[in-house]
Amino acid sequence: MRNDRVFTVRDILQRPVFSQARLAAGREGLERQVGWVHVLEITNVSPFVSPHDLILSTGLWLQSEEGREAYLMQLINRDAAGLCVEFGTSIHAIPESLIELANQYQFPLIVFEQPVRFVEITQDIHSLLINHQHQLLKSLETYSRELQQRTLQRTDMSAVLDLLHAYAAKPVVYISSMEAGSFVPELAPDMEQAIYSWYSQEVERLNLNDSDTELWFHMDEERALLCYPVVCFGQVFSAIGMIVHPSATVEYLKLLLDYTAKAAATLTLRSQFLEEKMVRNQNELIQDLMNGHIQQEEQARTRMGLRLLVKGQYWFAGGLLQIEHRMKGTGRERMEANHQDILVLLRSLLKKNHLTSLIMLKNNQIYLCCAKEETQTVSEQSLIQMLESITQDMKRFARSNLKQVEIHAGFGKLRNQLTLLKDSLQEAVQVIEVARSVKLMKHVHFYDRMGIYQMLKAMPLSFLQSFANDHLGVLIEHDRSHQLRLVETLDAYLANFGCKRDAAAQLFVHRQTLYNRLEKLEELLGPGYMQQGKRVCLEMALLANAMIEGGDGQLS
Repeated sequence: MRNDRVFTVRDILQRPVFSQARLAAGREGLERQVGWVHVLEITNVSPFVSPHDLILSTGLWLQSEEGREAYLMQLINRDAAGLCVEFGTSIHAIPESLIELANQYQFPLIVFEQPVRFVEITQDIHSLLINHQHQLLKSLETYSRELQQRTLQRTDMSAVLDLLHAYAAKPVVYISSMEAGSFVPELAPDMEQAIYSWYSQEVERLNLNDSDTELWFHMDEERALLCYPVVCFGQVFSAIGMIVHPSATVEYLKLLLDYTAKAAATLTLRSQFLEEKMVRNQNELIQDLMNGHIQQEEQARTRMGLRLLVKGQYWFAGGLLQIEHRMKGTGRERMEANHQDILVLLRSLLKKNHLTSLIMLKNNQIYLCCAKEETQTVSEQSLIQMLESITQDMKRFARSNLKQVEIHAGFGKLRNQLTLLKDSLQEAVQVIEVARSVKLMKHVHFYDRMGIYQMLKAMPLSFLQSFANDHLGVLIEHDRSHQLRLVETLDAYLANFGCKRDAAAQLFVHRQTLYNRLEKLEELLGPGYMQQGKRVCLEMALLANAMIEGGDGQLS
C-alpha cells in the first residue's frame, strides 16, 4: 500500500498536457515534489508561492532585463517545484543567464514552444493531486478502522505493528520502558542497540510541553528513524516509529504513526486497568505484613514474587500516598475515578522504573511497598531518587489533570527485610504529617530527611504541648493581647544566629522595630535566653509549636 508516494516534476512531464513541453534547464531537479499548480505573472512572487508550487507564466517578467535573476531566485528560495514558461505570447526564448542559474540550483525550467491553455494544465494537475489526496484519506480511514478492530480484539502490540508495517511498507520499531521492544522485520543487533540507547537518552526524558511530537534519529546517510512517543497521563512510556530515508516525504507516514501512537496508548492504559483487577493477592499480602502475620522473611519474599538471592540483598521501601480532594461536594464516583487514574499512573511509573511493588488502595490512601535488588548500578540512594522522581510525576499529574486534587507522599526508611514493612509505613505516616503541618518540610518525602522532627514525632502530643507552653507560653499570651509577633521574631532571630540585620530583613521590619521587640523578649524570657542551654530549649519549643499549630493540636 504505497500511499506515501508524492508527485514529482518528472511525473508531471509525463502528463498529456505537457506533451508539447521540453525541459530547458534543471534536469537534476526532476525529483522535486509538486504539491500545487498556479499561474503568476507579477514580479513580486514571494508572498504568493508556497513550497512545492509549480508556477505557470507567459514570461511577461522576461521582457525587462532588470530583475530577471531576482524573479527566478524568489522561486528558488521559496522552494517552488519549478517554472513553466509559454513561448509565443510575450517572449520567444529564455536568456542563457537564467538557464545557467536554474542549472546551478537544480531548478526545473520548462518551456512550451507555442501558446497553451493554462486552464487545461491546472485542471489536469489539480485533478491528479486531489484524487491522490482523496485516496490517501480513504486509506487512512480504512487504517483507522482496522486499527480500532485490532485494539479491541488484542491487548498486545504485535497485531498493531504488523498492520502499520503493511500500510507503511517500512521497517517498524516499537520501544518501551515497560516491556520488551519489537522490530518488524528484525533489525541487526547493533542497530537495535543504537535505537534503545537513543530512546533511553532522548525519548524517556522528552519535554512534553514542546509542540512537536515527532522525533528523528539519524542512524546513517541512508536511514533515519521517525518516531512518535506513546503518552499516557502526561508520561512517555514507549515510542513507535519507522525507518525511512532521511530525505523521504513522510506526511502520510506521520499520520499513520500518530494514529498508531494513540492506539498504543489505549492498549497501555487497558493493560494497566486490567492489572487493577488482579490486586487481591497484593492487598492480602500488605495486610498480613502490616498486621505482623508473616514472621518468615523467605515466605514474605516468595509471596511477593521475588527470587531468592544467593548473594547480595534487596532494598525495600514502604510508602504512603494520601489523596486530598479539595473541592467541596466532589461526588463518590468522581473520587473513585480519580483514584483509579492515580493508581494506573502509579503502577505504570513503577513498572517503567522496573520496581517490583505491592499496592493497596484503602479509602483515599495508597499503601505501597517497592523492592529493588542491589547491584553495581542500583543502590539505596538510586532507589530513593527513583521514588522521588515518581512522587514528583504523580504530583504534577494531579495538579495538571485532576481538579483540586493534591497528593501527599511519604516513605519510611529503606530496609533489607520485607517483614519490616509495618515500621516503614508508620514512618511514612509521620513524614506526611510533618510535611502537612510544617511549611519548611512541605517538600520532604523521606523519613531519613526529617531531621529533628523524627524525635519530635516520637514524643506524645501532650508532652510537646506542655514543653512548648513551658518555654513559649508567656510569648504566646503576650502576642494574643498585643500582637507584637514575638514568637515569630524569636524564631527569625534564632534562625539567623542572633544577627539583627538578617533577622530584620527576614521579618520585613525596620531595625529599630526589631530592637524594641528584642527588648520585650529579654523582659519576658530573661536576659540569658541566648545562652546555649536556654537557646536549645527555645529552638525545640519553636519547632514543636510550629508542628502542633500546623496539625490538629493547638496550644492553649
